[in-house]
Amino acid sequence: MKREIKTTEDGSKTLFINELNEGYHSHHGALQEAEHVFIKNGINNINNYEINILELGFGTGLNTLVTINHHLNNDKNHKINYFTIEKYPVTSDEIAELSYVKHFNFENSEEIYQKIHSVSWNETHQILPNFSLTKFECDFFNLENLELPPIDLVYYDCFGARVQPDLWEMPLFEMVKNKMRVGGLLTTYSSKGSVRRILKELNFDVKKIEGPKGKREMINAVLLED
Repeated sequence: MKREIKTTEDGSKTLFINELNEGYHSHHGALQEAEHVFIKNGINNINNYEINILELGFGTGLNTLVTINHHLNNDKNHKINYFTIEKYPVTSDEIAELSYVKHFNFENSEEIYQKIHSVSWNETHQILPNFSLTKFECDFFNLENLELPPIDLVYYDCFGARVQPDLWEMPLFEMVKNKMRVGGLLTTYSSKGSVRRILKELNFDVKKIEGPKGKREMINAVLLED
């Protein structure tokens, strides 16, 4: 499906699929949404020295970039192992036009931006001394076949349920749960009642919290011991 690039309200860009009438990020601001959902209400709540992150899906690489930015500006001594899944990688032209690097001022930001996109799929790469990246080019439902360490933090960033309802149903959430450690956190922009009920049924402690700009609520869910 053809993608076009649009500028969101905070000046950051996103991809948009006209056939689905669906964007990769909120039109209120791609950058502010990523930072609110996955940094403020995600990694900021994890205190481990070593953090295993699972992202569904890699998309434009913005969530990876805001995580690197947070890592470099807060505590470089923490170790982050970042695992991400994507079935339809963006193109080099799209990467250039998105130009996310202009929103960040950490050292070698342009080089790192290019690197997270150019490194090979299905292999682990050391992006920074304490930040590794493993990108899997596959369908989300192949998750059960991937070898991962116990996941501390899940960035659940699939397309919305309106266009891909199967990504917001029990089978995929159960696969995600099976990759997580007890006490691990799942954070997502969604606040759907059906998603909250599924997560509770899977033994998550589910909380509705303030959403990013333009969205009243979102979900944080902590995996409890069975």
